[in-house]
Order: sequence, then structure tokens, then C-alpha cells
Amino acid sequence: MRNKAGTEACEVSSFGDQERAQKTGRVWCDGCFDMVHFGHANQLRQAKQLGNYLVVGVHTDAEIERHKGPPVFTEEERYRMVRGIKWVDEVVEGAPYITSVKTLDEYGCDFCVHGNDITLTAEGIDTYGEVKRCGRYRECQRTAGVSTTDLVGRMLLLTKTHHTHGDELDSESRKRAQSLSTDKEAVSPWTRVSHFLPTTQTLMQFAEGRPPAPGDVVVYVCGAFDLFHIGHLCFLEEARKLGDYLIVGIHTDQAINEYRGSNHPIMSLHERVLSVLAYKACEPVSEVVIGAPYVVTADLIRRFNVKVVAHGLRTSNQHCNGMPDPFSVPKEMGIFRLIDSGSDMTTDSIIGRIIEHRLLFEKRNRNKEKKEIAAYKALKSKNFSTMQPVVLPVEDPVH
Repeated sequence: MRNKAGTEACEVSSFGDQERAQKTGRVWCDGCFDMVHFGHANQLRQAKQLGNYLVVGVHTDAEIERHKGPPVFTEEERYRMVRGIKWVDEVVEGAPYITSVKTLDEYGCDFCVHGNDITLTAEGIDTYGEVKRCGRYRECQRTAGVSTTDLVGRMLLLTKTHHTHGDELDSESRKRAQSLSTDKEAVSPWTRVSHFLPTTQTLMQFAEGRPPAPGDVVVYVCGAFDLFHIGHLCFLEEARKLGDYLIVGIHTDQAINEYRGSNHPIMSLHERVLSVLAYKACEPVSEVVIGAPYVVTADLIRRFNVKVVAHGLRTSNQHCNGMPDPFSVPKEMGIFRLIDSGSDMTTDSIIGRIIEHRLLFEKRNRNKEKKEIAAYKALKSKNFSTMQPVVLPVEDPVH
């Protein structure tokens, strides 16, 4: 279809159109997938509903730094995390930042799926412009309340004095960090998002478990699982090998704050639950204990018929800070196991990366929002074209 200017018009089909009923073929998704969170997973879940096979392209560190700024996770870490998401069938490492028909054809994909926001190159070009014009683009809903930008903003609230209490931050640092997090002052319609509101429907979409079969060896693990990362993923994969059925207990925000202190956890209880449920390592999990008790009790062990209670060898000893040993009961029962995930990644190490490069990430977040505002204004303009670059504002310097 062509418009009056003689160029191909943009044909965008929204998620929920007739394509949903015609669920066939291969679907392409691509992105940075930095600090992979349940919002990314939800996009991939929606994309998988449109086809039978989901191919996910992940950009390199160099491409991301050129167009957006430095990523928090390395490309190898991002490849590993995306590959672990339960709806992903194949991962293409080093996918081009601009999605082309050539790429779709190369991997045998009928169309690509992206969230309902605009992604621009460093030059202001819509990265999906070509596939939109060719009618091979579909949109799904972004998950309101979470983004990599927002998570970085939350962690920036911990800067200056590392994991300090909020009232110990100087007012200038707090104001700057808050402006980069989920905040009413943000004016980009994509950066300014509401706080995540969990619903039973959302939980059901992520949970696909089954009850334990007779004779299944039930394994129980518990923890914060904050900023779900490779360390968590590797730990769950190893825990799963100890039995037939894995139950994951996820602690409340209050409990984590008591044993971690400062401003922990970074993510809320329901955000952490969805993050765990998004991964293949957790299958078959039909039980995630939401708000699990800090201490693993005899009652919990009996209720779920737990045969093994596992904990990570590389996890810090939470009870050293005056807290009781949460595993004293399973230890006395002889069912406690320490397992080595093989990964040195921790939530603290992720926060450490943000703090170490605080100024760079602050700059990245500011410039990202400026680009989004410019893109949003262009999108609302009658003269918007997927073929013309959006005029971008001058980037902020690092200061």
C-alpha cells in the first residue's frame, strides 16, 4: 500500500488482531535485553502467542553502546539469560540493531514483534521502519511499571554511600537519581510508567506448572531472587537436579529489608515472583510460595512433602547479622544441601556495576528519555515518517 507521497505506508498490526487466531510460523523479536526482567519476558510471551517458534535476536555490547549507552550486562550474560526464558526457542547472538527484511528472511521468520514504543538509532532512525513499511511488523503491549531504565534508576538511589539509607543521601543526589527512576516528573510516555500492579491474570500467564506426581522428590529453595540474574538461573538449574519437582519460596520485601538492610530489595515481591516464573529452569514449578517465611519450618516441610532443602554455596550468610539460621530445621532433619551454582554473579555485584559507573548510567538514562520525548512528539506529528530520522536533542555530557 502506498501513500500520497508514493512511498510505502506503514502497516502495523496490533497484538490481538486476526493474526492471533492464525498462530503459525516463525516469529522474530530482537532487542538489547539488558538486565533481563519480567517485562522483557512478557513481551516474548506475547510474541510466542503469535506463532509456533520464537527466534530472539540480541544485540552486541558495541551496538548498544553506540546507539543507547553502555549496557549493564555483557553480551554473553544477556545471551545466556534470554536463552533461559521459557518462551524462547532460539537465540541469534549479535543481531543487527536495525531490523531488516533480510534478517527476517535469513532466519525464516514471517514477521517481527516489538512493544508499543519507538526504538531509534543514534541518528534518530526508527529501527523497525523497513519491516513496518513492508507489513512484517506486529506490536504487543509493553509491561507497565518496569524497564531497564527504571531499574537502573532504582539502583542509583543507592549511590554515593553504597547501600545507604535513603535519608543519608544528599538532596542533590537523591533528586538526580529519582528523576531517572519511575517518577511522576518523567515526561516520556515510555519512561514515565506507573508502578507495577500485579494481577492474578498476569501470574497465571507466567505460571504453567503441575502438581507433584506420587513419588516425586520435592526440592525446596528460598531467597530474595532480587534483580534475577545468571547466578539465580544457574542455582535453580542445579537445584532442579536434586529431585523431580522444584518449589521456590520468595521472601517478602520486609523480610529482605530486615536481613539485607539499606534500600533492599530493588524489586517488589510480585516483580521478583514473575522474574522467577519466566525461566525454563523453574519448570516444572507449579508452586512458587509468594511471601515465603524467612525460616524454613517443619510445618512448611510437611505441608509440601519436601525431601530436600537447598541453598547456594556462594550466597551470603544472612543470619550472621543477628538473624536466626533459616535452615536450622532442615539441617536437623538431615535434608539440607549446599549447592554450587558455578556463577559469581550476585545482586550486590550488579548494583556495584551501576555505582562504579554511576555518571555514565545517569547520562544514559537522561539521554534515553530525551530521545523518547522527541520520538513521541514526532509520532504525534502528521509529518511522521518511518523513512525520515527524528531530530534528536543534544546529548547531555557526563558530569
